[in-house]
Amino acid sequence: MAALPPLPRPAATRLAVRLTPDALRRVRGGHPWVFAESITSVSRDGAPGDLAVVFGPDRAFAAIGLWDPASPIRLKVLHHGKPVTVDAAFWASRIAAARAVRRPLLATGDTTGYRVLNGENDGFPGLVLDAYDRTLVMKLYSAAWVPHLADLLPAVEAALHPAAVVLRLARQLDPAALHGLEEGDALVGTPPDGPVLFQERGLWFEADVVHGQKTGHFLDQRDNRVLAGSMAAGARVLDVFASTGGFTVHAAAGGATEVVAVDLSEPTLAVAGRNLAHNSARPEVAACRFRPARRPASPGASGTGPQASPISRRRSVVRWPAGPRRRSLPQPNSTIGSTTASSIRQVPRSVGHFSSARCASSAQRASTLYAGSRGSRGAPPRASTAPPPINV
Repeated sequence: MAALPPLPRPAATRLAVRLTPDALRRVRGGHPWVFAESITSVSRDGAPGDLAVVFGPDRAFAAIGLWDPASPIRLKVLHHGKPVTVDAAFWASRIAAARAVRRPLLATGDTTGYRVLNGENDGFPGLVLDAYDRTLVMKLYSAAWVPHLADLLPAVEAALHPAAVVLRLARQLDPAALHGLEEGDALVGTPPDGPVLFQERGLWFEADVVHGQKTGHFLDQRDNRVLAGSMAAGARVLDVFASTGGFTVHAAAGGATEVVAVDLSEPTLAVAGRNLAHNSARPEVAACRFRPARRPASPGASGTGPQASPISRRRSVVRWPAGPRRRSLPQPNSTIGSTTASSIRQVPRSVGHFSSARCASSAQRASTLYAGSRGSRGAPPRASTAPPPINV
C-alpha cells in the first residue's frame, strides 16, 4: 500500500443515536440515510467517520452507520438488523458480496471496465469504486470514509489485486476533513502517467483516471451504449453531449455510416477520436465517418446548431440560425438520431444519456414521504426511498 499521510481512526466509543419514530421505521426497513432533523438525541459530539449506533425506544439495536457532521445526511447506514462489528472482516465480506453480483458480467471476458462498488447499493454509502482493468479509482463523496481507509484498502487489495488505487474526491468535501489526502493521490501503487486502457463489451476505451470526469468514464451507461450500437447499422448517428465518445464508438462498431459527436469540450472530443482509433481494426469502425462538432459555449455564439435564448427563469425558447427551415415532420425511414422514424416506437426509453429508470427514480425520490422529526406539518418533503438499482 502507498505511503499515506497520518489519518485519524474512528473513536473507540460508539455514538448512541435516537430517531423520530418515522425515521426509525425507515431505517429498520433498510433505508441507508438518516437526516439531521430526524435525530432526536445523540450521546456526544462525533467526528467524521465515527461509528454511530441507532437504538429503538426499548434500547434495542436497530442499525449502525458512519457519522457525518458536515452533511445533512448525518448518518450513513452501513448495516441494520442484528449487531455487527465494523472492521476489516466486515469490509471484506461486503466486497465479496458485491463481486458476486458482478460475476456474470466478468464471466463474458470482454469487459474490464466496471463499477466494483456502487455506493448505497452495495452497502458503501458515499463511496464508489470503479475498475479500469487493473487500475481502480475510489471516489469519496463523504469525509466519513477517511478514518476507515486503513481497514478498507487492505480488503480491496486482497480481493482485487490492483496495480493502483487512485483517489478522487467530491468537490464539496472540506480539505481540513481529508487530513492531507488530495485529488489524484495513489492510495495503492503509483498513479498512472497517462490514460488507462480498458474493454467494454469487446471495444477498447481509454480513461484519464486522475483528471477525467467522474472516475474517468461514465461506466453506468454501458448497457445503454450497447443497445444504441445494436440499432446503429446503416444509420447516421447524432451523439449529443458526446463526452469521450462512448456512444460514438458503440454506434460505429454497430455499423453506423456516420457519427456526429457534439460536446462543449474539445479535449473530450479528442478523446472520442482516440477511442475510435483504438478500435480501428474493426471494419465497421474504420468505415464510419466521424465528425466531431464543438457546441457553442453560450447563447448567440457562432455555430451551426440551435441556440437557447432564455426569456424567463422558468422556460426558454430555441432560436435556429438564419436559413431555410424544415417545416414538415420527418417522413418514415428518415434518420432521427441513432434510429429511424419508422422504428421510433420500438426504441426503449432507456436509450441515450438520460435513462427513464433514472428519471423515474428521481421522481420517486421527490414524491416520497418525509422522514423527519416534525411530523406531517411544517416541513418540506425530503427524498426518502431506497437507492436506485445496482449499476455494474
